[in-house]
Amino acid sequence: MTLIAYNQVPMPTLMYGTAWKKDATSRLVQLAVESGFKAIDTANQLIHYREAMVGDALKVLHQNGINRDTLFLQTKFTSVDGQGNQTPYDAAADLTTQVKQSVDSSLIHLHTDYFDSYVLHGPYSGSGLKAEDWEVWAAIEELYKAGTVRMIGISNVTAEQLGELCAKAKTKPMVVQNRCYAVTGWDQEVRKICTAHGIIYQGFSLLTANARVIGDPAVRAIAERLKTGVAQVIFRFAMQIGMLPLTGTTNQQHMKEDLQADQLNLSAADVQHIETIGMTAQHS
Repeated sequence: MTLIAYNQVPMPTLMYGTAWKKDATSRLVQLAVESGFKAIDTANQLIHYREAMVGDALKVLHQNGINRDTLFLQTKFTSVDGQGNQTPYDAAADLTTQVKQSVDSSLIHLHTDYFDSYVLHGPYSGSGLKAEDWEVWAAIEELYKAGTVRMIGISNVTAEQLGELCAKAKTKPMVVQNRCYAVTGWDQEVRKICTAHGIIYQGFSLLTANARVIGDPAVRAIAERLKTGVAQVIFRFAMQIGMLPLTGTTNQQHMKEDLQADQLNLSAADVQHIETIGMTAQHS
């Protein structure tokens, strides 16, 4: 199965996230792809990711017959503020140059000449879009125009910021990636904008950010009825409401189970319960 953004580029329905894997990154990416993952998410941000180690894994996979064009690769441009003093570009350069240097470095790290998706890791402030955001977005739009990237997107964005970007950008994002909380109706305001514009919403921390949901007796009952795990129920729920979930599991058995989530079928009542569970808990 695939999801298709408004520019008609298809994306797999589940993505493997490589944040916080440290020295295990290469081994885990190999394991994920060998288990069946077709989409890999990383970032050129040494404080949280080892992008070059993702590239090491891709090299080994290629030697084992898994070609680059069978995989969906997504990476990110991270501003100086998010880099923890380890920038993969000249921190004193203008922002357009920073984006160019960052993407060139990512292409080398990942042994490729294009990305399926390239994402601005987050706006420069918590509200509104500033001059810095527009300069960086314009540089990312140029990468799209040049064919270096097949899709462009933004992460860690509010509904207000996304609405402004969609209204004013020359090229709207095709992807949004946010940490997704049940207490906000699974980021319902941002998802509404995504749906209206044909943008693919990617949700991360679906499990770690929602411990109360994972422990909910009704969710556990759904898992028992479907003879699966709670994690897989949450991932299938995400898929059924039009979201692309990320998983960063380090366990091969869980990788295989997560990939089976798209075989599950939640009832309308199941979906309704999970969609409102966090908001109900918050207001009770």
